[in-house]
Amino acid sequence: MTNIIYEPKGDGSSSSTITAKPGAVKAEVLNQETSEVESLCEKTNPSDVKRALKPRHVTMISLGGTIGTGLFIGIASPIRTAGPVGSLLAYLFVATMAYCVTQSLGEMATFIPVTSSFTVFASRFVSPALGAANGYLYWLSWCVTFALELSVIGRLILYWSDAVPITGWIAIFWVLLTAFNLIPVKFYGELEFWIASLKVIAILCFLFYGLVIVCGGSKQGPIGFRYWRNPGPFGTGIVSSEIHTAQFLGWVSSLIKAAFTFQGTELVGITAGETKNPRRTVPRAINTVFFRILLFYIGSILVIGLLVPYDDPRLVQDGSATDANASPFVVAVQNAGTKILPDILNGVILVTIISAGNSNIYVGSRVLYGLGRNGLGPSFITRTSAKGVPYVAVLSTAVFGALGYLNATGNSGVVFDWLLSMTAVAGFFTWLLISVSHIRFMQCLKHRGISRDDLPFKAKFMPYGAYYAAFFVIVIIFVQGFTAFTPFKVVDFITYYISVFIFVVLWLLFQFLFKGRWYHSLDEIDIDTDRRDIDAMVWDDDKPTTLWGKIWYHLS
Repeated sequence: MTNIIYEPKGDGSSSSTITAKPGAVKAEVLNQETSEVESLCEKTNPSDVKRALKPRHVTMISLGGTIGTGLFIGIASPIRTAGPVGSLLAYLFVATMAYCVTQSLGEMATFIPVTSSFTVFASRFVSPALGAANGYLYWLSWCVTFALELSVIGRLILYWSDAVPITGWIAIFWVLLTAFNLIPVKFYGELEFWIASLKVIAILCFLFYGLVIVCGGSKQGPIGFRYWRNPGPFGTGIVSSEIHTAQFLGWVSSLIKAAFTFQGTELVGITAGETKNPRRTVPRAINTVFFRILLFYIGSILVIGLLVPYDDPRLVQDGSATDANASPFVVAVQNAGTKILPDILNGVILVTIISAGNSNIYVGSRVLYGLGRNGLGPSFITRTSAKGVPYVAVLSTAVFGALGYLNATGNSGVVFDWLLSMTAVAGFFTWLLISVSHIRFMQCLKHRGISRDDLPFKAKFMPYGAYYAAFFVIVIIFVQGFTAFTPFKVVDFITYYISVFIFVVLWLLFQFLFKGRWYHSLDEIDIDTDRRDIDAMVWDDDKPTTLWGKIWYHLS
């Protein structure tokens, strides 16, 4: 049980203690009757979400939103253009950026754990206009990503049967995934936990299988580093006819693809406002999620690079294919001659995309909800059900699933490519503003005389890590469309840089609407709102007591 200390104002009066339900707020209430205090404990703000997510839920929601087509299909392009070693180096380099970003987010989200935390931090620590522009662009990116996942689900099912058209499967999973996101968050977290667990187990099994094949467990005999010698460790590159220039540009291209792939490592910040005991859960989840994603992506790149030569014609260079046959995982299994595994892998990829689509709605809805709660959007989007589900934000996000029909029918392909490009670069702006927000946050703490050593979670390698991540994210934002200039093509230029234009337009629009300063001074930065509520809370010790619970607690 949790106690609430009630201290009525008046000379000689003594304090009394009221016993409340577990998880209630410990607060000092002045000039109120005892009954009023009890009433406050029982009431819930109609626009509040519930803190019901456990550490394992947070971990798997983040993994579910990150590990999708980018891993199972998207890594084909970097391997093709940069080769096994070039792509591995690219992913390792981007991993250092992602680590710095997640460390920055962890420090802020633990100190002020709110829903859609990084969009909130940008508006509080930098400027409301930047926070709103980033928030809406980021929300729109997850809406479009959800549409892509729906169309991919339909294509994957066609691997077994075409009795139902892609458009039919889009409609079916559109309804199912939307319904999943309308259930109370504790049940949603449990559902996503088990779905995401299946794909995590499958990836680990594939990595083990791949190592067995590398060591000679197939008809090919021991493979070892055969393909690193012939055709070689680096790909033939792109654009240029001069081999070294082409290889460098191929590596730059794979660097950009790797950066796209790692987007989603920041999703722990979305769940902060619905997490039990965020001061303990968020730091743990930040480190756990990053290192697991690092294992899955770096491990997969390494194993695929050993099993599949970069010049294999089945590897799609432009990354445009969205069926299982385009997956380097499937190519690796086919090369090994294991007949039943392609079907199993297609099933794994299907579960992966379903899990990713499920997380897409969750992430998008919480970003939209967070914008509304912080005065950056209309108040009606903050409406929640009695169980704390922001149903207006969920439905507003899910409705964009209709864009999946653009990709499914083959019509309006150029428009859909523009939308996809926007989703990729939107993630970069989020990384950039997380880093910039953290720089401003650290400056504010120093200005107030608060030591970072006293924070619940202190990020490593700071402030240098934040500057490092911000610098290279800016570089990637500007160079990610370099192929549009070789030669210059207007359509390609718009495709690659449309999100930059949208971000600038949104920023200027909100700057005009808010009519405020371009950025907050250190005295104006708000680090108290929402933090004091968390400081006042006393959390029950919910460590598991059963053997099964302890196993999952340590694995999550």
